[in-house]
Amino acid sequence: MLTEAINRRERGIEWPLWLAVFGLMAVGAAFIYSATGSREAARGAAWYDYTAVRQIAFYSVGFGLAVALCLVEYGRLARWSLLAYWVGILLLVAVPLFGVDRLGARRWIDFGLIQFQPSEFAKLSFLFALANFLARPVGELASPALFLKALGMALLPFVLILKQPDLGSALVIMPVALSMMFVAGVPHRFILKFLAGSSLIVALVLVDVLFASQRWQFIKLKEYQRQRLLVYFDLDFAPRSATDLERRLAGELKQQKQYNVEQALISVGSGGLTGVGWRQGKQGALGYLPRAVAHNDFIFSVLAEEKGFTGAIVVLFLYGTVCVAGIRIAGQARDRLGRILAAGVVTLLFTHVFVNIGMNIRLMPVTGIPLPLLSAGGTSVLCSLVAIGILQNIHLYRRHY
Repeated sequence: MLTEAINRRERGIEWPLWLAVFGLMAVGAAFIYSATGSREAARGAAWYDYTAVRQIAFYSVGFGLAVALCLVEYGRLARWSLLAYWVGILLLVAVPLFGVDRLGARRWIDFGLIQFQPSEFAKLSFLFALANFLARPVGELASPALFLKALGMALLPFVLILKQPDLGSALVIMPVALSMMFVAGVPHRFILKFLAGSSLIVALVLVDVLFASQRWQFIKLKEYQRQRLLVYFDLDFAPRSATDLERRLAGELKQQKQYNVEQALISVGSGGLTGVGWRQGKQGALGYLPRAVAHNDFIFSVLAEEKGFTGAIVVLFLYGTVCVAGIRIAGQARDRLGRILAAGVVTLLFTHVFVNIGMNIRLMPVTGIPLPLLSAGGTSVLCSLVAIGILQNIHLYRRHY
């Protein structure tokens, strides 16, 4: 009797997790409709062609995938993780060859009905493969060779995603990898040495890109990436030797490039405590917050304007509930694979939330990373719900060593 009771408790649904997820999906659909519904109605779009309706369809498919994922114990799924990892790598390699350009970047493969973003799938497959690799006796992880192999598993998708270029998605890879290594028990000295070395490299890159003459720069970023960094650090676009005319033209270019960030800040600030009301926001409706990005990268600004500080806190509370539930699942997992995998999923979701909201309030540079379950986008929604499904899977199939 006691054993049956324990089994029923262990195989239950993690309700706080799913209530928060359903709340986020409801908020996402509502504010995507707010950001896009008026202009879609004005151009006479059919109801099924509305961005919000497509988002709800992706929510349904993603939830179905999450449920289906829970039918198979995560340990069995892990046996296929290396295959999924290499499929993800092949898809990333295929992007430059078969991908389509959108907003100046080639990150999507067009399958007709949908445009698939391989970097989202690659993040999930990498997470599963690395968790499976690290789920070995702790003593083995003291080997420098194993640490380098784990690092190599992270650097390969990092470099391929970076070359698309998709700096935001690439930057998510390393925090996920390091958090999983930490939870797995990789010696701290390995992680600290890597952090010190990578911090030095990042500092040198920033000095090179921001202060060196473009003619003598050792690191060559895309021009728009360099401009985003200049905007973030509020530096002049014109070199020191520029003429007055060049400085004026560079100043105009800087105003143009920081326009999105400024409008996002205005949107967040104009919401006040309780906001101006759902579908009453002026920034998006009048096109000040660019319509091409208001419903995806800058959906948080739309929400903050219309529901104010109160709405923003509610969304942060929902994300916090998801992360706390994930941490609890990791702590309750009774095998190393489940613990490492749950830690990776929580870090993945938290990093997305931190970077996206950070760029909306100018704490982070603009990187084009979606806000999980709120930003419009099919691949992001599907992969976010699959990640949630992984957490539920770990909760369902907790087991003894």
